[in-house]
Amino acid sequence: MADQTLDAKGLNCPLPILRTKKALKDMPTGATLEVLATDPGAVKDFEAFCRTTGNELVSSNQAGGVYSFVIRHVA
Repeated sequence: MADQTLDAKGLNCPLPILRTKKALKDMPTGATLEVLATDPGAVKDFEAFCRTTGNELVSSNQAGGVYSFVIRHVA
């Protein structure tokens, strides 16, 4: 279970990433953030976001048109 959840459902790129970046900025190192999104492009966006920022993509799932990403704040 994540430390915090960010509901980005209904938002299109780049808003889910921008809101995730803002939320992670206020979280301590090691904390986890679950992001819920409905944009299919979010899968590649979050993979790239974590790769470029150094944060860890702990899990990525999809159920009923909702994508769930758990990100561990590393940097």
